[in-house]
Formats: sequence, structure tokens, C-alpha cells
Amino acid sequence: MPIASAANFAQGAACLAVGLKARKLKTKSVAIPSSMSAALGITEPAIFGVNLRFVKPLVCGMIGGAVGALLGSIFHIGATSYGVTGIPGFLITLDYTVQYAIVLAVSFGIAFALTWFTWKEEPDVEEQEQEAEKPEAEHIDNAETEKALFAPVKGKVISRGEIPDATFASGVLGDGVGIEPEVGEVVAPFDGEISSVTDTCHAVGITGPEGMEVLIHVGVDTVNMKGDGFTLHVAEGEKVKAGQKLISFDIAKIQAAGYSATTAVLLTNSDDYPEFQVVKTGETQTMEKLFTI
Repeated sequence: MPIASAANFAQGAACLAVGLKARKLKTKSVAIPSSMSAALGITEPAIFGVNLRFVKPLVCGMIGGAVGALLGSIFHIGATSYGVTGIPGFLITLDYTVQYAIVLAVSFGIAFALTWFTWKEEPDVEEQEQEAEKPEAEHIDNAETEKALFAPVKGKVISRGEIPDATFASGVLGDGVGIEPEVGEVVAPFDGEISSVTDTCHAVGITGPEGMEVLIHVGVDTVNMKGDGFTLHVAEGEKVKAGQKLISFDIAKIQAAGYSATTAVLLTNSDDYPEFQVVKTGETQTMEKLFTI
């Protein structure tokens, strides 16, 4: 059992290193609780949920466990019962408390250190796609970008008054256009900061150059879908680059639910820009110039 404890404690240590080093919130939220349970002898979440997935932490945990087990063998540590490992293992190794503590400490230290220095978080597929998209947007001249907003959706541009929603069409929320989407993806129309997001993932607010405040609202009355068919890729307060993916949505699902997928793109503080002008109508690709101010 002390040898088993060395193995389990080392896997928990490797998992903890992943949790502390990872930048992705999802990885942290799995790894840190899993490492705590491993310290108490329940290693399945740490091994199968984290270490085996990333491979290197698993190997580092095996190395740390092997060294700790070697010490346990050298110390001739015995246990009085079966089935308890990790920290609770002190209850069954009362005659070897100091030696058992050394075994756990060595197992933990080696596995944690090896994982910390050898494991590196790799970008997921979505991040790689975003990185691939960024150079496409970077060809836009910086001076031009400061005075313009680029199409966040591929599709057909229609006038604000043609948007099938009285509130948007009236201009009470600002001047702009509607886009009848061909592809279910919204990208950032400029470098800026996400000022607001909806719980239902169908709309974002973004603040950009020259103080522009833009609302991108996917569909009409799609709030009633309660997020079904929508995926939000950003959070409030996040800095974004022009062309970065903000929202993914299922056009067919929106239409099947009986709603229009027309996406409103509105400059909510358009009154502050007397030279505001829509410069694109008809078919548009993402990141074609849409407004100037």
C-alpha cells in the first residue's frame, strides 16, 4: 500500500502542475480538483481526465511514483490494512509516519517538478483556426481601420430599414445595416474590446477605434431560442483582433425555429459621427469595409 501511495500521490502532483500551469480555464477546472482527489487516493479523474490525455504528465507521475516506491522499499514500510492510500494512508502506517511522509514528499516533488518543466500547453483546434484567421485581417491598413468598420458576417447586406424587426429598423438602437448570413459565423469587425455579451450567446457588444460602440445581434427574436444553436467564443472584457471569431450559429436551426437569421450590425453611438456612411451593399465577404465614420 505505501508503494501504491507513491504512485497515486505522484499522479496527483503531475495533475496539479498541469492545473497551475494551464491557461485554459477548462483545463484548470478539471485538473486542480482531480489532483486533490488523487491526494486522497482517488486517482481516476487525474489519470484519465488529465495526465493520460496530455501523456507527459502521466510519464512524469510514473517517474515520481517509481522513486517514491523505491524509497518505500528501502525503508521497509508496511501497512496495517488494505485500500487506503495518499494522505489517509497515514492512518495505516502509524509505525512509519516519518518514512511515509518522506515517500509522499519525494514522489510529489519529482512528479510536480518534471511536469512543470517538461509539459507545455498546446493550443486547441479552435485557437489554431483563430490564429490562422488573424493574418487575413492584418493586411488592412491601420490608418484605414481607425475610421472604418468591416463586415463581421458573410452574406447579403440590406439597409437598416429592411431588417425584419421594428426596433432595429427604426434606428432607435443606432444606424447600421442588416446582413442575411450565408455562413454561421460572426467575427470581430475591428480591433477592440468586448463590452457586453448575452447569456443566450446570440449577441455581442464591442467597442473599437474612435470610440465606436457596435452591437452585433444574430437573428430576430432569437433570444427566445435560449442559446440553442449558438456558441459564444469570447467573454465580456476580452480584447479581440479584427477577424477573430466571436459567435458561431446554426442558420438552419434558427430558420427551423421560425425566426429570421438576419444579423443586425449597428453603430449604437452613430449620432456621435456626423460623417457616418454605409459603403457596402449587396453580397459581402467577412472583413470587407461596411461603414466609415
